[in-house]
Amino acid sequence: MVPTSLKRFIQDRSGANAVEFALLSVPLLLVLFGTVEFGRMFWTQHVLQDTATAGARCVGVLQSGCTQNGAYNAASTVTFISSVAAGDGITLTGTNISVNNNTTCSGLSGFSTVQISYTFATVLPSFLTSLANGPLLKATACFPNQGA
Repeated sequence: MVPTSLKRFIQDRSGANAVEFALLSVPLLLVLFGTVEFGRMFWTQHVLQDTATAGARCVGVLQSGCTQNGAYNAASTVTFISSVAAGDGITLTGTNISVNNNTTCSGLSGFSTVQISYTFATVLPSFLTSLANGPLLKATACFPNQGA
């Protein structure tokens, strides 16, 4: 025969919701934070592509941000590209940026290209192991040179 206090304890369902929430909240939060972080990663890729396009256009049409005394200047171009990315909160250095002001794109000559590589860093590396090592994001853009 089971004592009545033990019987009442076994039949009591008042804490069931708390236990269910405790069991389901961890996977739910992982899915939520994972969705946010993957969204941030794709947004970062989009910003890098827009930045590469702006940099290639700057070199191709010789905008003031990419020239010195009216001529193409590599250091000015890297500074311009870094400042465009910084406007969206992404820090790029000269090692992340590759610029060529006279190359071919799709078999056509007379183009400027910008290539950017960036290692994405998640804010939750211990939980999101697929992003923990920092996936390398790359962006490339071509733009025809002025008068080409």
